[in-house]
Amino acid sequence: MPSPVNFDSITLDSMLADWISALREYAVEAVVVLGPDPFGQRQDRVVAAVHPPRLREPASALAESQDFGAPWRESDAPLVAWQHIANSDAGGDRWRLLWLAHGFQSVVRVEFPLPSGRAFECFMFSPRQFHDRAEAAALVWSALNIWPLFKRTMAAAGSPLSPRESECLALAFEGLTARQTGERLRCTERTVNYHMANAMAKLRVDNKMSAIQRACWLGVI
Repeated sequence: MPSPVNFDSITLDSMLADWISALREYAVEAVVVLGPDPFGQRQDRVVAAVHPPRLREPASALAESQDFGAPWRESDAPLVAWQHIANSDAGGDRWRLLWLAHGFQSVVRVEFPLPSGRAFECFMFSPRQFHDRAEAAALVWSALNIWPLFKRTMAAAGSPLSPRESECLALAFEGLTARQTGERLRCTERTVNYHMANAMAKLRVDNKMSAIQRACWLGVI
């Protein structure tokens, strides 16, 4: 399993630390971002980011579980969840036991949907129980506000694609042909096709549509 992106990005890790600091009044002490495995099945998730880093193991256990993942989305469950970890019906799950062992009591989860049934999921953990729905709502508001910048920073730090390859995929996603993309980027159609071929190789696909889809799952588009 790849390392969380923030382990190799000072900028992203600092952003997570600042975010947790801003949530201090709600006693939030950990944030985990799960993303789809771009090379796996619909239910496969990876730890895109976790702070503090010492919580990688319980974050990985959460990613490996089925909780809040594909079955949750397919049941038309809400995009936001708030749970007291110890009081959950599935309180014996490994990820819950690990988070409880680290002293955490509550988790608030926000989903950011992606194409083909995938999603990014943001989890905020607190060592105390929330007794007021307004507290959970405040955490959701915080996540929604930071997400655009966080996603862009995470994609820039973790994407295997070059900036030009990402641009070509983004314009293809808008419906532009290779010729139109070349005109937009002021390069030849041949150059655009070269970048697209490189992108498809890096994303392990053999057609443009699949490359666009996997770029979305990486947060590049």
